[in-house]
Amino acid sequence: MIIFPKGAGRLIWQLSLWMSLFICLLVTIGVLFDVFNLMQGLVLALALGVVQALFVTLVVSPIAKGLQAVESGLLNFKDGDFSTTLAYQGNNELGDLCSLYNETANKLHQERQWIYQRELMLDKVLHNSPQALLLVNSKGQIVYTNHSARGLLFAGIKVEGETLSNLFSGMPEAIAEALQRGGEGLFSVDQEQQQRQTWHLATGEFLLNNQPHNLYILKPMTREISRQEVQVWKKVIRIISHELNNSLAPISSMLHSGRLIAQRVDDERLERVFNTIDERIARLSEFVQGYGKFAKLPQPQLSEFRWAELIQGLAQQWQFKVKGELAEFGYGDETQIQQLLINLLKNAHEAGGAAEDVWLSVESHGQQVICVGDKGKGMTETVMASALVPFYSTKSSGSGLGLALCREICEAHHGDISLHNQQQGGLVVRVNLPMVKV
Repeated sequence: MIIFPKGAGRLIWQLSLWMSLFICLLVTIGVLFDVFNLMQGLVLALALGVVQALFVTLVVSPIAKGLQAVESGLLNFKDGDFSTTLAYQGNNELGDLCSLYNETANKLHQERQWIYQRELMLDKVLHNSPQALLLVNSKGQIVYTNHSARGLLFAGIKVEGETLSNLFSGMPEAIAEALQRGGEGLFSVDQEQQQRQTWHLATGEFLLNNQPHNLYILKPMTREISRQEVQVWKKVIRIISHELNNSLAPISSMLHSGRLIAQRVDDERLERVFNTIDERIARLSEFVQGYGKFAKLPQPQLSEFRWAELIQGLAQQWQFKVKGELAEFGYGDETQIQQLLINLLKNAHEAGGAAEDVWLSVESHGQQVICVGDKGKGMTETVMASALVPFYSTKSSGSGLGLALCREICEAHHGDISLHNQQQGGLVVRVNLPMVKV
């Protein structure tokens, strides 16, 4: 049995062998049938050998090299390497085939790079998603967790390869029960030093590498539920305000008529009664108007304004100092931003610190960053967790709408508001608003 070398080079060996056998057979037949003598046969065999060598060198060898190049390229494809191109160039069908191979390799290489970049982007998005993602294979082993899942379920520890059922004991009880139950649903978790958190669990089954996997998605719903609660409260406030205004108008009219009638009666007690009623009506009207601002906050009318002019107007009402270099131009609803700053400065003055320690800064770094600080008592973690919730107040006469209205104004401008205790004492309220050029 003849063993030929592997690869495209076997073509040269096979053709050479068959041509040699053909030459030997031709010379043998010629000598046996006296077509020519032995010497002539040897000369003929030598001449045909020279033709064979020329044919193999000039014709077969280039084809074999081209086929060997294609074979090497296909082996690279098999190994998943699309970065190698073929150097073979020929003005024939094999050369066209190698050119087509190179075009295909370049295309596949570009596609792989694009897929790799998309995978990096997807991995970045999943890892930084606020939703907790947990992927488990058919054996119950954890295949993937993102940062949110590790922080919520496993105290920040990487647990890939562990069996999920063995980790239930270390999770919050409500989460462990929800994961074991599966399906979709809402549940609440009590976390240390934080308010009660509400989560939504969604599950899904799919094939990954032809193996069944279960995906658990835990979505934080506390903020969404709070937003819905705010909308409900706004509706309630609008209804109450409407009814109170309808009652206050005729009471004020009757009070005026009562004063006219009482002028005929000389009794100081009646005047005190009327003054008390008038004072309570004014207080109730002020109360209704204050809540109405929160419940009926209009859509912001965005425009460009000068910060210096707005700050100058505030300085006539409140004492504060400006920190750093003041941004020149701002963008947003000037009236609403002014109301936001009035509320923040009012809170800063009521925080228990000295009035001269209240400060304000406005910077522009691609967005408008507004900070109001004081040297007061600051906030405890419990108070800070609820400070932006409507109707929550630690003041005996507070309405609980100051910071809630600030949050509504920020969100209406597609911005955000955050509270931070300072190490040296006091509180800083930071507002981020988008900066859109007019």
